[in-house]
Amino acid sequence: MKVLGVEMYDQGMLKAIAEFKDLCKVGPRNLLVSPSDANVLVHARTNPGFKKILSEFFWNLPDGMPSAWILRMKGAKNATRCSGPDFFKRIIVETKDQPVRHFLCGGKTDTVEALAQACQSWGNPHVVGTYSPPFRDLTEADYMEMADRINASEANVVWVGLGAPKQIYFAHRMAQYTKVHFLVTVGAAFDFHTGKVKKAPLWVQKIGMEWFFRLSMEPRRLTRRYLNAIPKFIWYNLRDGFLRQ
Repeated sequence: MKVLGVEMYDQGMLKAIAEFKDLCKVGPRNLLVSPSDANVLVHARTNPGFKKILSEFFWNLPDGMPSAWILRMKGAKNATRCSGPDFFKRIIVETKDQPVRHFLCGGKTDTVEALAQACQSWGNPHVVGTYSPPFRDLTEADYMEMADRINASEANVVWVGLGAPKQIYFAHRMAQYTKVHFLVTVGAAFDFHTGKVKKAPLWVQKIGMEWFFRLSMEPRRLTRRYLNAIPKFIWYNLRDGFLRQ
């Protein structure tokens, strides 16, 4: 089922986790997963090239209550919010006793190392590598070098945290060279789970106002993004609804 023209996973967080773990038991397919929030969906709506890339992802998870609400209104009764940080932690915790190997790619070196330590504290010893990509335009050689490192680690899952939409372009291109089961873009998970950014209280998340909480925490970085994405997300969905009448 689609939100703003993007096919979304509409079976809920628990089903996604179960399917994810099952797919880690079969051969690697470089499946791409993006928890896609309003910012990502609006960018796809206004950028055909990006929308095409997003359409090639195996799953676009509804990363935000508004998308989950829209899916339910369209008839997807099992749809739930599947935020990137929550999905990341649930998979790490639920695969701690399974032969699923994780590779963390993104952020600054101290952040990605701190995230690996967080995974250890949750009881998962299977983080087999970390890498902080250089902050510049990457060359073909850069991607091949990173992929060689990932493939040598025999990772099953690559977690990419570079912020959207950059991380989506990155994972899509990286999948040309890797031999893994999943590449998952989880952006804010790197900052939330290392304590660099405070996460919104659960009640704020449930009423669909996490974006406002994050904006209040990081106004200089997020004001332009949210003032652009949120009104457009509402307007496009309203317009799509009216056009179906």
